[in-house]
Amino acid sequence: MAPVQGYCDPAFTRVRELLQERLTSGEEVGASLCVNINGKNVLDIWGGHADAAKTRSWETDTLIVVFSSSKIVTALAALILVDRGLLDVEEKVSKYWPEFAANGKEDTKVWHILSHASGLPHWDERIPMETIYDTKASTDLLAAQAPWFKAGEASAYQLVDHGHLIGEIVRRISGKSLKQFIADEIAGPLGADFSLGVAEKDWPRTADIIPAPPVSMPQMDPKSIVARTFGNLTLKAEDAQTPEYRGAEIGAINGFANARSLARIGSMVSLKGTVDGKQYLGLKTIDQMIQERVSGVDLVLFMKFRFALGVTLPVPEAITFIPEGNICFWGGWGGSMLIMDLDRRMTIGYAMNKMEAGVLGNERVKAYVNAIYEVMADKKPPVSL
Repeated sequence: MAPVQGYCDPAFTRVRELLQERLTSGEEVGASLCVNINGKNVLDIWGGHADAAKTRSWETDTLIVVFSSSKIVTALAALILVDRGLLDVEEKVSKYWPEFAANGKEDTKVWHILSHASGLPHWDERIPMETIYDTKASTDLLAAQAPWFKAGEASAYQLVDHGHLIGEIVRRISGKSLKQFIADEIAGPLGADFSLGVAEKDWPRTADIIPAPPVSMPQMDPKSIVARTFGNLTLKAEDAQTPEYRGAEIGAINGFANARSLARIGSMVSLKGTVDGKQYLGLKTIDQMIQERVSGVDLVLFMKFRFALGVTLPVPEAITFIPEGNICFWGGWGGSMLIMDLDRRMTIGYAMNKMEAGVLGNERVKAYVNAIYEVMADKKPPVSL
């Protein structure tokens, strides 16, 4: 048994015990959990193993692919440009990316993309991952493609192409690739161990993803949005182990991080834009970010969501472990999670290698998050604050 390591304020002992219990039972193989309040980590723990054979321990600096938790960081790249007055979410995308106006997308606005309401949840064709790794080729296909529905009418989760769409806007304005912009403007200044893809020198400290058992898909209308999206999907969890995936820039799904770095980046939002005295986002931009833009049953995920700019907002009847309030969040395939609670100035990060089925979160995530909020509800502030 690999014991849980790291710092735990006594108030969060139950959370540490939960992680230990799940590592001992085998529900978790390797994982990290972090809670940051007022800019300080009151919980920063990890444990278990970095591989299914349990030959490598999960260490303080172990990285893992966090799949769609990457989307929050990608959205923050765009929001930094909004904050600098270089990007207006109410403007048409074509103002910044003229080619995007093709095929009926001339009225699509920037917020439509950030809120998964662009009508482009995936590529028209079943393109191989090799094409998706080619950022220019796959992004050009999206620019030429007709939307599957009128932008803004509904949300249809941009499963894999979300980062291509946002990334091209970032590139057109900043002159930098999305990967470089995140490194220069977010991860670097914050000292956060996060990157799109992962450098070869860091492969030895990168955990192996352990896929969940396959889930059979129900019968669907082949013309439906969900069938067209998943029918054209070529991504497999094991792709994250390949050099090609690790060397690519896929802002929707190929961020590599741990709980500490997710929480560090998310604290930009929870702390209302300023971390360690440095302002990354202004209050006006934070307010824009957490305003609901589109609400209802998502046409790809078939759950009710309230999408804001790059994040979703609480829907207690659908996602029971997120309370109501000024909270925004998103998670990744298999279980990773980033929660930003502005009311409590609290950020929660979770990253693991053993995937579990589920659209957003799972029973493990639910247990950890419920335990964290129970501590906060007891009104017993962590002794370290």
